[in-house]
Amino acid sequence: MSGRRTWIPLSLMVTSAVLMAVGIAATIATPGRLSSDTGWELIAFIFPVSAFAVVGGLIALRRPENVIGWLLAAIGLLFAVVVASSGAAVWALETEALPRSLGEWIMVPANAWVIALGLIGTQLPLRLPDGRLPSPRWRWFSRLTLALIGVSVVGMAVQPGRVEDVAGTANPLASEALKPLAAVFLLVILCFVGSLAALVVRYRRADVHDRTQLRWIAFGGFVFLATYVVALLLTSVVGEESAAGTVVTSMSQVAFAALPIGVGYAVLRHRLYDIDAVISRTLSYGALTATLAAAYLGSVLLLQLVVSPSSDLAVAASTLLVAALFRPARSRIQTVVDRRFYRRKYHAARTLESFGGRLRNEVELDSLSAELRRVVSDTMQPAHVSLWMRS
Repeated sequence: MSGRRTWIPLSLMVTSAVLMAVGIAATIATPGRLSSDTGWELIAFIFPVSAFAVVGGLIALRRPENVIGWLLAAIGLLFAVVVASSGAAVWALETEALPRSLGEWIMVPANAWVIALGLIGTQLPLRLPDGRLPSPRWRWFSRLTLALIGVSVVGMAVQPGRVEDVAGTANPLASEALKPLAAVFLLVILCFVGSLAALVVRYRRADVHDRTQLRWIAFGGFVFLATYVVALLLTSVVGEESAAGTVVTSMSQVAFAALPIGVGYAVLRHRLYDIDAVISRTLSYGALTATLAAAYLGSVLLLQLVVSPSSDLAVAASTLLVAALFRPARSRIQTVVDRRFYRRKYHAARTLESFGGRLRNEVELDSLSAELRRVVSDTMQPAHVSLWMRS
């Protein structure tokens, strides 16, 4: 790679790091900021921003012809601008270290989140994994999404109201005439569906390697989506304003890093690890965790009703019960996962197991060779099977 192309990705990563450092420093310097939910959520947001910036920079360094690297690096830079702008604006307005009007203007670049989110939902799925559109017919759709993102960011930036909910402040770009343009962002969200449809079309037409890449990327997105849904359910139970709710929300933001990490692994790795094994373990251990947690809570509540609400016997007995259920539950859940999601591999394993049992009782050589050819055909499905035996 030429020196110029090396310098650009490195400068993007360094700029993103500097902006994130400014946002963290401003958050720490603001009195009471770390004791609030928004302060910790802003710091937790550093992890996915770093993932976008670093993964994008690495892809741009090693695969400069792939637009995906530059796209991820740009998204990371935009999110870093949001972190720095939001943190610095709150610091300036809360501490009054700068004139109020300047603090209000510092908050304006934070609207870059609209561009970053729009690129994640439209351009990223449109161009995964090689950086090109699925076909020239999608060019008009790509240009339309970029135009809608540009209009929507203007609409979001001119919304009237206070800055970061600080009393006495007002958006310096507020415009009642342009306010309705914010509704265009709903069209951007609708374009997410079209971009995902393009990704499905690409997957159906892709070869084995590209399909494995796309499955790794989908796995990263699934990890984030599952964590986010679980976080929503937990915060509705424990309360979003509670300490536990803050921790859960922060964890869901950290999980956002799984998406760029999955993209980076799929693009940069020449030989990809079998995604089926990863998905199988994720499904089995996720179901195992949920099962054991439900068994533990249910047994604790039941035993407390029988024994005593204040007795430690219920907790101890429930712990022993969960420990005893671990191995059989894991084996059973893994079997169900293999049977439901990996039926071909499951049937192959069952076929080999059955063949091993018959092998111990078979003495006829012709029958054994015919059985062996059948098992090989069923499990490996080759085009032709021949068996050569030494006399």
